[in-house]
Amino acid sequence: MRQTNTAPRNNKLKPSSNLIMNGSVRVRVIRTLLAIQNGQSLASVLDPLLNSLHDGDKGFAHALLLTTLRQWHALARLLDTLADNPIDEVEVRTTIQVGLVQLLYLEVADHAAIHETVEAAKEIEFSHATGLINAILRKVAKNPSKFRKKCDKKHSLPNWLAYQLKQDWSEQYDELTQGLRQAAPMFLRVNSAVSSVEDYQQALDGAEIDADIVELTSGFNLPNSSNTAIATTLSTKGLRLHQSTAVNALPDFAFGVASVQDMHAQLAAPIINKALMAKISTDKSNTDIDSEANNNELHILDACAAPGGKLAHWLELISANNESSLFHVKQDDAKSTPVTADIKVTAIDNEAPRIERIRENLQRLNLSQHDLQQAEKSVALNIVCADATRWQHGKNKKAATNEPVFDAILLDSPCTATGVIRRHPDISILRTEEDVEQTALLQADILHNLWPQLKAGGYLLYVTCSILKQENVEQMQDFISHHNDAVAIEFTEDCSWGIAQAIGRQCLPIDSESGDGFYYALLHKTMA
Repeated sequence: MRQTNTAPRNNKLKPSSNLIMNGSVRVRVIRTLLAIQNGQSLASVLDPLLNSLHDGDKGFAHALLLTTLRQWHALARLLDTLADNPIDEVEVRTTIQVGLVQLLYLEVADHAAIHETVEAAKEIEFSHATGLINAILRKVAKNPSKFRKKCDKKHSLPNWLAYQLKQDWSEQYDELTQGLRQAAPMFLRVNSAVSSVEDYQQALDGAEIDADIVELTSGFNLPNSSNTAIATTLSTKGLRLHQSTAVNALPDFAFGVASVQDMHAQLAAPIINKALMAKISTDKSNTDIDSEANNNELHILDACAAPGGKLAHWLELISANNESSLFHVKQDDAKSTPVTADIKVTAIDNEAPRIERIRENLQRLNLSQHDLQQAEKSVALNIVCADATRWQHGKNKKAATNEPVFDAILLDSPCTATGVIRRHPDISILRTEEDVEQTALLQADILHNLWPQLKAGGYLLYVTCSILKQENVEQMQDFISHHNDAVAIEFTEDCSWGIAQAIGRQCLPIDSESGDGFYYALLHKTMA
């Protein structure tokens, strides 16, 4: 199709501050998409969009926005084949892509999709393009299955990212790139301190919410007091809902019985918790059982903790009255008496709003410092707004020593978040190739700052929600090559998740029932 030139081209996006939530549903979606292209995140614009609509329109608006984002790059390539001349106006391209989504993916009636999209162009003051928009959409409406097949044939990613995934995951490339175009399943983590996965599944059933129990097994070799590798396994259970559900419909959600958390994200807290228990056991085996050291003081750190899901999970495990609790850890000698500990938990993140988000989540889960103080167990929680590239443990800057103080560190490292594109499809628009290099440098800075603060014998769990090797296994290989006291713990074949890497394991978001793309590497600090 040929683009008419009845008005001057407007190649520049309007400032994001001009995001106005009025007009038809389609107009509001178009304006939201323009704001995202202008650098705003989906998380920052989704609620304003939905809150501006009547309840009856919210479902359609949500589906239209998310589907357009998921198919964004494939739609752009299709659009380029439908126009005789390049369409440079971002507003016009965005409007046409919103129309294409209605015809190809949402099965909106042809006349409604075309008419309402053309009217939307008028509302955003691009009447000069209505003829072009009408012509393209009518052409597609004549044979939607043909154009849907053409759109689905290849990936819907920026070319630089598709190329990198081809380099990193050649065997999984086709499944991976198609999987990233799908909606992610909704998973729940049950607070083990107050309920069980099985009991909560029954509660969901009573609320007519269908869910399956998902169990993942993690296996790794941890050194003991004799410095020999001991095979260790643990099980992590969660729930996968058959259909995504509003949290206010989940039984006792407001009372902290359950949290929304991806299944692969639920692996973090159990792994670092199990490693810490092994360290405690080893330390006690090297100490006189009757000594005062039998009552240990533990310091643990959750770095880059916001929004607090993994921190909350760790605190839940600590508080649970079962074998996961750090208050009851046996020595290597099975006949020895369980030992107890005073636990000091520090959580840091570098933005005040994100710190507030941590506090809100912990409050709902009854895991605030006040709640922990009221419990019989001794857990001190300190949440700090700080830059992980420079922060050092201490009461104040003058007291900071950068000396080993932590027994375990959970580093949920900043990353490009390419593993969660299914949940945040705006990532494929917002991220650039240059971001990968900058993020890898940031990760290295954080690792180099935190590692000296880990005690000998301690563990650091490195986690990202990226599927790019530069941020994951290559980052770990580089780190270990510069730190003689860093040893990678081997994940064994007992793991029911992820793909073994030279260091750590990588989960990929390939199918509609799997969790997101997460990378895990567990490092042990030796005496070297």
